[in-house]
Amino acid sequence: MLPVIIISSFLCVALLAMSIIGLVLRPKSIMDARLDDMDPTLSLIDAGGGASALAGRVAEPINKLIPISASEANKLRKQLFYAGYRGKDAPTTFRALQLVLMAAVPGVVLAAAASRGVPMSTAALWAVLGAGLGFYLPRYVLKKKITARQLRITCGLADALDLLVITVEAGLGLNAALVRVGEELKGVHRDIYEEFEMVNLEIRVGRARDEALRNLVERTGVDDLRSFVALMIQADRFGSSIARAVRVFSDSLRTKRRQRAEQSAQKASLKLLFPLTFFLFPTIIMVILGPSILNLIDLLG
Repeated sequence: MLPVIIISSFLCVALLAMSIIGLVLRPKSIMDARLDDMDPTLSLIDAGGGASALAGRVAEPINKLIPISASEANKLRKQLFYAGYRGKDAPTTFRALQLVLMAAVPGVVLAAAASRGVPMSTAALWAVLGAGLGFYLPRYVLKKKITARQLRITCGLADALDLLVITVEAGLGLNAALVRVGEELKGVHRDIYEEFEMVNLEIRVGRARDEALRNLVERTGVDDLRSFVALMIQADRFGSSIARAVRVFSDSLRTKRRQRAEQSAQKASLKLLFPLTFFLFPTIIMVILGPSILNLIDLLG
């Protein structure tokens, strides 16, 4: 029984590693290379970075094997949008990753338990826990990536709005101003650059500006960006000054960011209470009272 478990686990891990290496090292198709040569920004339509190409390659053979409902796929697709993954096969790939980890983690646990002589009941319990860990680990990582990306967009939005005010007051239109701001922030706030490029590409292919801005909110899920888009749509619809509206919103956004920083600073003392209580204070007490306690023990002894 033990050799069968070890061999099966080794084969599963080896096949998984070979599949990942083959997908990563797979050369780019001729069509993708020509599109990149014509306009590098066209690659942003499918995904951010190389995530969508890898997701599509992984999802192709398993689209028919893993059924997923439309509502669940839309909900998962929105979460993947928030994390920056815009591939059409991203939900299926994410589900496949969960299933692979559900099968791989228990196999590794059973192999390790069999090699150490752990009883089968204990090994089965750890395998069930490993299956649960393999299923929820991708979702946990996805939530962390969503939080990190939304925080990066929120932190860089104030700088983007300041540049937008300058470009609009210099005489550029809103579309050209968004493109210019994205180019200026390409090396500092990559996420904002990609989102502004997506807005520009959607407008270039014929979508209305209001719809492109609403899609920007749907792709990010940032509350400050939602307020900014609503302000821009309202200013554009009623013909008011866009530069003045953006300037006022930028000032309020900076005030909000300062208040968030103050709130985080006030929370720091409470967050440091538990590490200080359980790790630092016992060490200090041991160092200060240790010699006295030893002298007291010798005296009483």
